Amino acid sequence: MDSFNIHQYTPPRGYFSIDCPEVFEVNWNIYDNEFNPSNSFRDDRYNVTKCMRAVVEPLLISHFGDAIIDEVFCRYKEIISDHISKENTQFINVTSSTIKRG
Repeated sequence: MDSFNIHQYTPPRGYFSIDCPEVFEVNWNIYDNEFNPSNSFRDDRYNVTKCMRAVVEPLLISHFGDAIIDEVFCRYKEIISDHISKENTQFINVTSSTIKRG
């Protein structure tokens, strides 16, 4: 893991303006806000792990290969399980649009 690096592009200052920034919270357990008890059996650990895997898996495979991926996410699910059992967890999402300056 010491050699894993996610590349990012940072344009020079002044090329873009940030428009409509918004911040909102999303529960890790997508069923927290529902009042239907039939959804109480849903596995929030599985849902969070599946969501993160969809985003991160291609990056990890391109760097490490696919031999370890199942084990990595199995361990990740256990870490998430421990974390969720201790507190009500949420993602903080920040969204905005950018406008290119002419």
